[in-house]
Amino acid sequence: MKKINKYIYLLLACVGATTIVSCNKQLDMEPLSAVTPEKFLFTEADLAAYTIQQYSFPTHDGWNPGTFSADNHTDNQATTGISNIWVPGEWRVPQAGGNWDFTHIRNANYFIETVVPRWKENKLTGTAANIAHYIGEGYFLRAYTYFNKVQNFGDFPIVKNTLPDKMDELVLASQRRPRNEVARFILSDLDSAITLLKAVSPNGTNRISKNAALLFKSRVALHEASWLTYHKNTSQVPGGPGWPGTGKVAGFNMNIDTEIDFFLTQAMDAAAQVADAVPLVANTKDNGYNSSANPYAAMFADVDMSKYGEVLLWRRYDPSQGIFHNVNHYINTSGGNTGYTRGLVDNFLMSNGLPIYANGSGYAGDDSLQLVKVNRDNRLQLFMKTPGNLRLTDKVNPDGSPLLTGRPDIVGLAETRDVTGYPVKKGFSYLASNTEGSMGNTGSIVFRAVEAYLNYMEASYMKEGTLNGKATQYWQAIRNRAGVNPDFRSTVDATVMSEEAKNDFAAYSKGNLLSDKTLYNIRRERRSELIAEGFRMYDLKRWRALDQLKTKPYIIEGFKVWGPMESWYKNVAGASVLIESGTPGKTPNVSKKSESSYLRPYRINNTPSNFVYNGYRWTEAHYLEPIAIKHLIITSTAGDINSAAIYQNPGWPTVANLGAQ
Repeated sequence: MKKINKYIYLLLACVGATTIVSCNKQLDMEPLSAVTPEKFLFTEADLAAYTIQQYSFPTHDGWNPGTFSADNHTDNQATTGISNIWVPGEWRVPQAGGNWDFTHIRNANYFIETVVPRWKENKLTGTAANIAHYIGEGYFLRAYTYFNKVQNFGDFPIVKNTLPDKMDELVLASQRRPRNEVARFILSDLDSAITLLKAVSPNGTNRISKNAALLFKSRVALHEASWLTYHKNTSQVPGGPGWPGTGKVAGFNMNIDTEIDFFLTQAMDAAAQVADAVPLVANTKDNGYNSSANPYAAMFADVDMSKYGEVLLWRRYDPSQGIFHNVNHYINTSGGNTGYTRGLVDNFLMSNGLPIYANGSGYAGDDSLQLVKVNRDNRLQLFMKTPGNLRLTDKVNPDGSPLLTGRPDIVGLAETRDVTGYPVKKGFSYLASNTEGSMGNTGSIVFRAVEAYLNYMEASYMKEGTLNGKATQYWQAIRNRAGVNPDFRSTVDATVMSEEAKNDFAAYSKGNLLSDKTLYNIRRERRSELIAEGFRMYDLKRWRALDQLKTKPYIIEGFKVWGPMESWYKNVAGASVLIESGTPGKTPNVSKKSESSYLRPYRINNTPSNFVYNGYRWTEAHYLEPIAIKHLIITSTAGDINSAAIYQNPGWPTVANLGAQ
């Protein structure tokens, strides 16, 4: 997926740089638009134009299912390709490039250091409240960029201004600071943004607002608190055993428990401000046949999302202006080369609040896609396609009958395949125009207020060890909307962690099965609410929920292909079109029946390039990204990496093209 807007300025890159000066041109040059006019950034309109062009949020774009495929390569969703993140040794340290980049930071710094002094000196023209708002956007955007760096690398340099072209100053600025310090810097920028931003932006919910900044603050704070909690006493945390910053970070001092408490408190405070102010969009709780009039389902597929108070920031599209996407060319008409996993589907509760394995749950089984959804959490009913669901409301078949969804195509072209047999329906539009190429104009959500509810629940429980009144209120609101019994304690009582471990990586932290069933069900709620929205890997990493894969590889499964649904896949002559893996002389398209009744998309072709044939595996280094070798070299003395101002992330080699084991 591309980003909301292209940048105003052409920027210098490090590729090909041979000295620290040439690489850090990003840090010491004014942004270019040819050359920035000296009279620019003096008016409200200038500020608005500059900041909107720095928006870089993941949204729909191109020929793909957009953000609804962002959870591919997790235990939630699968695609036909593989990711080397699950293959220790195959994800390799690059020679150059990567995310160790200061472009967006430099742009934000230039804006802040140019505009703020002019603002304080009353040199800016326009509406005072709007000027303050756009300055607030500048602080928000710098915080947003820095948070991406924390997720990618952990420790990172804190650069607050553009820098002169002087070797010693550039080397000093390249030195990494501990991740908790970076997180505190981010919160400081967000506090500045929150003070300046308007409750309703000058462009409504198509621009950042105060509530969007508060929500993001809660995300940042919860991320750091949970990272420090679950990665404590490892090399992934400043001061931990084997931390590569030991002896290299000047003035480092941290009480980790104090830091955790600080970040949890910050998360709770910011999240509550949003959750108390923004109610959840209503759900009519239909069965998914036709959800076009259901506000909860329509919220993800509407052309105009400004009508949904829960949506705090979204991107608008207009094909007549060349701004479009093709999400429903895939979501509506095909599988879009994605699909939910069996683990995710089985993890959804019954409407009575019980897990599917519990006595008295009423689970109807999984012999068909229709049965899987009977009496289940309404989110599963709404956001997973079933054969016979209505496809379009403004177009019918030639005979006047409604156009309906068909059976999942598990053997078709990779681009349109239903990879797991459990098709994604979040973001489904019922308008024919949205299914046509280059005509998609459904909005794309960036921030949704329900995340604040979830963030508060988790942060407060981590801090207090119990569910306070607010957390209880928020959880019941989410479950009520989902059509699930609001008595979450009945779910907790019925939860068996050994059963959950079969379906959910988040049943683990630090390589151990969780013993706290309340905490686990808070994680389950987050998983169920945020399906297909790109949160899954983010959550699994901060929870340290992947260590168990070091010794217990996990094989992704989909629907029950070897059962009654096998009859769906026959040609006109009545012969099966399913070809099992290992069939002599034929190209397989499904996994072996003898291995499992469930489709195993990565067990179809046992080729040298299919590194996940034997399951997803993990190594601790993969919680963070490697830093490209060139960045180490250009901050070193005479090319000696051991003298570099930048240290490599834990577990990653300092030699290009080698992987972490």
